[in-house]
Amino acid sequence: MNVQSKEKEMLAFLERLVNIDSGSNNKAGVNEVGKELIPYFEKIGYEITKVKQDEAGDHLIIKHPAQKKASILIVAHMDTVFEEGTAKERPFSIREGRAYGPGVIDMKASLVSVIYALRYLKEINSNAYQDVQVILNSDEEVGSLTSRPIIEKEAYEKSYALIMEPARRDGSVVTERRGSGRFTIEVHGKAAHSGIEPEKGRSAIEELAHKILKLHELNDHEHGISVNVGIIEGGDAVNTVSAMAIGHLDVRVATLKQAEEVEHKIEEVCASSDVTGTEIELTGDMRRPPMLKNKKNEKLFHIVKKVGAELGIEIKDTKTGGGSDASFTSAMGIPTIDGLGPIGGNAHSDKEYLEISSLTERTLLLAKVIERLAEENNKVQQT
Repeated sequence: MNVQSKEKEMLAFLERLVNIDSGSNNKAGVNEVGKELIPYFEKIGYEITKVKQDEAGDHLIIKHPAQKKASILIVAHMDTVFEEGTAKERPFSIREGRAYGPGVIDMKASLVSVIYALRYLKEINSNAYQDVQVILNSDEEVGSLTSRPIIEKEAYEKSYALIMEPARRDGSVVTERRGSGRFTIEVHGKAAHSGIEPEKGRSAIEELAHKILKLHELNDHEHGISVNVGIIEGGDAVNTVSAMAIGHLDVRVATLKQAEEVEHKIEEVCASSDVTGTEIELTGDMRRPPMLKNKKNEKLFHIVKKVGAELGIEIKDTKTGGGSDASFTSAMGIPTIDGLGPIGGNAHSDKEYLEISSLTERTLLLAKVIERLAEENNKVQQT
């Protein structure tokens, strides 16, 4: 099998996936994506276990029966951030060497890449594809709340973790990510008519405003700490003192120590009211630990870089503030590399795109990385 010759076939497969709405809350849509993928894995010889979910789509655990204890874990997600109807409004399209559509780079192109990389290995008679276990989850875009325990369980004792988020625009893979958290601040006050008897009211919006100012003072961008109340809700009418207000808080940190410290400070800020008579309820936590560029991850990156050089591809690495499932495997001490998907940009927007030329190139890179890691694992087992 020549990967480059499969570009048209891969794009046709990608078009089918992109034209399925599969937002994180669209259980039927995510399961439809899974339904499209499963036959491809089965044809290569894999066995698929569905982990049923009540609200999100079902997670898929994909193993080869010839290998009881695979050394390589690949993690990719089937969900997107887009609302139902988006695919109909702006379906898959190709213009000037780029493919467009909801989720085309984050990360439906990666789903195609994984399948064709494994298929390539089988067709060149490399048993490396049997040394791979794949997890396709359905809730990565909302924090991997139900899939995190699955990823961590299946990652146990793996030698390597390859996370299929897209490569950066310049083709760089990711070796470092900030940790992230999500919190909700719900403030309860007392309603009153703002013209007739405002003194009887206790403004939840005013209390939330105090909290927002204090929380934003926790920002320390120079050291990688970002605290942002990105969504607020509250009030029933402009002439009513608000009885309810809600703030949704996003937190990013560079180190585990920062995560602990910032979470504690958030709790302190929300422990008491500035507006007498209001009450505060804080929920949420730090969802993803930071992915650090440690020695294990750096060693894995150098393997990827060397394989890339053999293919004539210069591989660079970078860090990013966005979160991914790489944080979980890296925090477990498993050598982890992220951004192994094809190249693209503008993820989560109506301008999201895939560089078509990178689809086959990065698929071949993934296949050769898997083959090299399987060889490395065999060497370790023989010593």
